This record gives sequence, structure tokens and C-alpha cells, in this order.
Amino acid sequence: MSWLLNLYETYESNLDLVGEIETRANDQEFTLLPISHTTQNAHIEVTVSENGEFHSASVIDKKDASTLIPCTEKSASRAGKVISPYPLHDKLVYVAGDFTAYAGSGNEAESFAHYIKQLGDWANSSYATWKVRSIYNYLKKGCLIQDLIKERILFVDTDKRLIEKWDKKYESLYPEKPFIFSVLAGGQESAFVRFNVRARDIEKDVWDDQEMYKSWIDYYQNLLGDEDICFVTGNRQPSTDKHANKIRNAADKAKLISANDSSGFTYRGRFNASHDAASISYEVSQKAHNALKWLINRQGKIIDLRVFLIWGNDDLNVPDPTEDTFAIGPAPTEVAAKRSFTNREYAQEVYKLMDGYKSNLSSKPKINILVLDSATTGRMAVLYYRNMDKEIYLEKLKDWHTSCAWLHRYRKNREGDFVQFYGAPATKDIAFAAYGPRANEKIVKGLMERMLPCIVDGANIPQDIVKSAFHRASNPVSMEKWEWEKTLSITCALINKTLKTRKEEFGLALNTENDDRDYLFGRLLAVADVLERRALGDETRATNAIRYMNSFSMHPERTWMTIQRSLQPYQARLGTKATYLTKIMDEIASKFKVEDFNNRSLSGKYLLGFYSQRHELYQKKENNNDANEASGEE
Repeated sequence: MSWLLNLYETYESNLDLVGEIETRANDQEFTLLPISHTTQNAHIEVTVSENGEFHSASVIDKKDASTLIPCTEKSASRAGKVISPYPLHDKLVYVAGDFTAYAGSGNEAESFAHYIKQLGDWANSSYATWKVRSIYNYLKKGCLIQDLIKERILFVDTDKRLIEKWDKKYESLYPEKPFIFSVLAGGQESAFVRFNVRARDIEKDVWDDQEMYKSWIDYYQNLLGDEDICFVTGNRQPSTDKHANKIRNAADKAKLISANDSSGFTYRGRFNASHDAASISYEVSQKAHNALKWLINRQGKIIDLRVFLIWGNDDLNVPDPTEDTFAIGPAPTEVAAKRSFTNREYAQEVYKLMDGYKSNLSSKPKINILVLDSATTGRMAVLYYRNMDKEIYLEKLKDWHTSCAWLHRYRKNREGDFVQFYGAPATKDIAFAAYGPRANEKIVKGLMERMLPCIVDGANIPQDIVKSAFHRASNPVSMEKWEWEKTLSITCALINKTLKTRKEEFGLALNTENDDRDYLFGRLLAVADVLERRALGDETRATNAIRYMNSFSMHPERTWMTIQRSLQPYQARLGTKATYLTKIMDEIASKFKVEDFNNRSLSGKYLLGFYSQRHELYQKKENNNDANEASGEE
């Protein structure tokens, strides 16, 4: 119940944002819903006068369709043929008193009867506003579809029945395809109608009016069921057994809390009734679910319908553990291309970054990490939940971003240019490195979930992930160059993190004193690659070192002989320019112990040696070019 309590507290601390429309990156609008309210996509907007007369109507464009509407417990979770109308805005079958005259089989009159009675009770209560009374006074006349046909919003065939689906045969009646058929997925009878009121000095639409929200909430509070102990807050409040759906999106039917089987003995034997297992008050359920929906829209990450969500109780914006260092703080870690790195300098930058978040700590700082998914269309489960002290969380995050760090070159800055950054990779990129960029989304979301304990709890990275990335990084000819470079740097970060847990950290900077066998083999391969690349000049084909890399990782001694023989023509082509690189190869070879130069397969350390040696050589070349250019200018 702690996750419900924290969501409830999040709602309570953001009451000033209730009903305020926000926009996502894809221009989709969302808001923190008031209790007893939900959202629906409306197709038709009907405006009535203050006196309850029809004023006008229009078809709503899809981008403006999302509408905040009042709801009851039953209407919010209605399904199938259950008659359970929304209190104000609803489908034609509920709001149109003349529906059976133009559509349906003649048995739909009961839907309107339930709707108009419910609306009448609200309109005649002391909580009603004048807008509710105006809408009720119009709808009780039962002539909505007739007015919409006159207004040329809805269209009928020669039998005076609503056209179910647009067809060319109706062009004799209506030359142009009516707009209503462009916004509806089904027939006209499935249209959802929202109501507005036109009057002098009116400022807000009905669905955007705080006074309307309060009117329905206050009225509906008196209709709630008996009080019971709320398992979340411990208070006696009106209880509910109908909890919200539409958690991830408007079409999501999966619920986190539900019990609809009182005859299959799924809970009997231990409990007499479903609320014995978990009794939750209506208000807490509404606020917690509304806060969850809002947070998912605001900052959740959804992969194959699995939700990854992190938020702070005191401050919603906290660094996401699944993001890489560049995304969390691009300014401190984005670096110029020729800058050298040391773990110490980088760690100081990460400390500053995390200190910025620490400066906002309140007296009770808490972080929530929540992962949701559903195995069926009707049920959803909390797969992972952690509520931890914010300071501890930031310490864990700092440790992750400093210990799983390497130099990467696959991110772009705001101008769209590739930049290199030193830091930890994102969990999604780790999945691509381990399983390829075309990995199934189920595999990606599974890996992201498995990586969370490694980041927030400091657990070891699962070895199957490291091995899979290692084998892909050792096989560069199986992928394009950019993909291999990305896989290589991420794999180095994972291997370095694994070695650090065993107190064998290597680091990006080349360690010429290290005589580890695998590290030395990796250095040899890097020098061979750079030498041949310089000899090839503008040719873009892969070097022999890259082509034989996979074989080299399994049989280093035998494959090195092949690579070394293939280097001789390039050494001859470069002449004295190859002397420096040849000396480095001799120097590396001299560090080998005789018994270590064999065909035993290489560990991940050889990738670290390869990357560090290649980085060192490229940096030296760039520095030399700079020096030559500078001397030339002089």
C-alpha cells in the first residue's frame, strides 16, 4: 500500500495543478484530474443558451477532442451492455432522448432514462450550477438528434435513419462527405457529445470550469457508499471496490486493483469479501490513480506497454536512473573532442551535478521508482517498486555514473552534431548493445527492469548481459561502423564496471605499465588497426585487425600471426612513418610473459586495452597535427 500512499501524497502536494492543461512532446494534452472526473475524446460539441435552448453545434477536430468530464464509480469502469451513464457528457445513446427514432433497435430508451434522471437529480440539488440546469433543461426535451440533423452535424438516409457508414451511394443526398465521418471510427450513433453553455460574460468552457468540477465533486460525495477503514491512510472514509482503469492511455482497460469474482473462490477461504483483502477509500483511490496517470503522462517512460516511472515526493523532477549521463546533465559532462579524461576529473563533475539535486532536499526527501505492466488486458501489476531516501538514491546514482563510465561518441547535441561524452550509458542503449538495435521490445523492457537494481541498489550487472555485449563488440564485421563503435564503448563501460566490483578497474587512460595478458593483446590489435588505417588513407574498407577481431578474441596467438603478416605491405607503404607504431608493437610484445602468449581465448579486458590504445594513438595524432598547424602559421 505504500506506493498508493505516496501517490496520494503526491496528489495532495500538487492540488494547485488540478485541472491545469499540460502538453506532452507530441502535443497531446493531459492534466491532473480532479476526483470523480475522467477524460474522453468527444466528437460533437453542442452549445445551449442560458435558458436551455439549442444554440449551435460543431464537429470537433481530433486534436481538440480530449475532454475532461465528470464520472461516477460505475460509469468510469463500465463495459459491455451495462447501462451506466456519465453525469453530463456522454454518447448519443445516453444523451439523446430521440435516439430510438433515428438509430438503434428501439431498446435504447432505457439508457436515456437513466441518464436524464441522474442529470436531473444533480441539476435540482443545491450543489448544481446554472450551467448544469441550462444543459438539463435543454436535454429533457429529447430533441438532440433532430437539432443536430437540422444543424447538418448528423446525416440521415432516405428512411430518416442515421447513416452508419459513409458510402458513395449517399452522394446523391450529400455531394460532399460530411466531416463527422472523418472523426468517427464507428457509425454516427457512437458519437460522444460534450455540452457547453453560451451566456453573457461567460469565461470558461464547461469542461474547463473549476466551479463545475467542485459542483459535481460536492454533490457526488453525498452519494458515496458506507464508511470503512482505509488501508492506505488508516482513516474511516467512504469505501469503494471500483478502481480506475485507463492508467497508461485512454484505451487501457487494465486495472491495478480489482476483484470481480465472488463465485470462483479466487479469494474465498481466506477472505469473505473482496474488501477484506484491501479496503481503500474512494477519495484515496481516485487521487492516487489520478496522480499515477498524470505522472505517467508527465515523465513516465513506456516500452511495449511496460511503464518505468520515477518521481520525488517533494520534487517531481529527479534524475532518471535509466538515462545516460549525457541526458541527466549534458552541460557538465559534454566535452570537447581533444580533451583528455581522468576518472578523477569526471567524478568531480558528477559530484557537482548530484549536489545540484541535493540542494533541493527537503526535510522528508523520498524517491519512488515504479515499474508497471499487464499480462492480460484486464489486470496490471506492480513489477518493481522502491521508495528510498533521496540522498541515498543520489549517492547510488553518483556511484553508477562514475563506476560504469566510458567515452562514448553516439549522442547528438541540440544542434544535431555528434558529441563525445564520458559517462554511463542508458539502460535502453545497453539492451541494444547486448541484443542489437532490432531487439524485440519485450527483451528491451526486460533488460531495463533487470538493470534497475544494479543502479539503485548497487547490485552486480548480470553476466549474461555483459557476455552478450562482449561477443557482439568482438564481431565488428556483423554490423555497421557506427553501430559497432557504440556497442564497443558501451561494452567497455559494462566490463569496466564489472572489473571495478572485483577491484580491477582499468580506466580509459592508457596504462602502459599494465602487463595483463588480455590487455596487452588488445593493445596489439589497436596498433595494428591504426597502422593499417593510416596506410589505407581515404579508403574506407575494414582493416585486417577489424576483420579478424572475432577470431582474434578466441585464438589470439594464431590470429595475431595472420594479422602481423598482413601488416607488412602497409608498413612498407608507410616507410619511416610506420616506425613509431612498429616500436609500440615491439614494446607491447616485450611485456608478454612467454607462457601468456598462447591461444587461450581473451576476456573483456582486451576490449579495454584495444579502446585505450586506439584512443591514445588518435589523440597523439590530433595533437601532432595541431602542433604542425601551429608551427606552419608561425
